Amino acid sequence: MDLWENFGMNEKMAGLWQELGISAGTAIVILVALYFVIKWAVKNGILEAYKKIEEKKAHGDGKADKTNRE
Repeated sequence: MDLWENFGMNEKMAGLWQELGISAGTAIVILVALYFVIKWAVKNGILEAYKKIEEKKAHGDGKADKTNRE
């Protein structure tokens, strides 16, 4: 019994993976790793954008304080 049958894959998709020489277990490991890499990249991108927004805010607030004092 093939693992592809257990996962309910159609024959075309299972054939594609088998032509590439990738078993079901390897495919699952690759997809899970890809999920976490993308999740990490999105998280870092959001944090970087947030830091830039905060820096802009702080820089803008500093200008506002200087103009109010004068």
